[in-house]
Amino acid sequence: MKKIFFTLLLSQLVLLTAFSQSKPPFWDDVQTIKKYDKMFQPPVNPVLFVGSSSIRKWDDLTQVFAKYNALNRGIGGAVTNDITYYLNDIVFPYHPRQIVLYVGENDLPEPKTTADSVLNRTIRLFNSIRAKLPDVPILYISIKPSPSRDKFREKAVASNALIKKFINEQLDAKYVDIYPLMLTRDGQNRPELFVEDMLHMNAAGYAIWKKAVEKHLIKR
Repeated sequence: MKKIFFTLLLSQLVLLTAFSQSKPPFWDDVQTIKKYDKMFQPPVNPVLFVGSSSIRKWDDLTQVFAKYNALNRGIGGAVTNDITYYLNDIVFPYHPRQIVLYVGENDLPEPKTTADSVLNRTIRLFNSIRAKLPDVPILYISIKPSPSRDKFREKAVASNALIKKFINEQLDAKYVDIYPLMLTRDGQNRPELFVEDMLHMNAAGYAIWKKAVEKHLIKR
């Protein structure tokens, strides 16, 4: 009997270990979000902000956009395909009246990723949202010029141009170009808009985003 019990226990441990090793990226982050939703009821039909750390680290987002019933569901470190993968967890359950997207910047450092790659991933994300939410307006925030990723500037600019063309051809979709707003008049980086890592923004950087984004948000 002890031998059977030990065998079953060992089998369960093997399965748990295999699952933990095979979990998709950000699985634990998403489970934390879902647990949070069970403890605190999310707003009904929110303006849903989703994307990578530039969304997640917008700490006062829900207060800044309180009159729009905003909800922050960013995932730090996520690439475009990660957001597509978790749509059933961090987008569709909320029945948003509008979706604000910030994706693509974390795709840039991967050597094999091109501007066309970023475009194709964005199209896949957009179409995956449209498949279930055909009439919900989508607001796409362009990739920002982070000083720490200046070596990827050409790729970022090219990606933005391709995505802008695609978004502008879609119904109920708008492209918000924050890229030039975060540079000097002669196109230089503005480190004063960022925290020490020169990747994530400080209050001054988010103030630029707020001004650019708010005019396109939909009230109840």
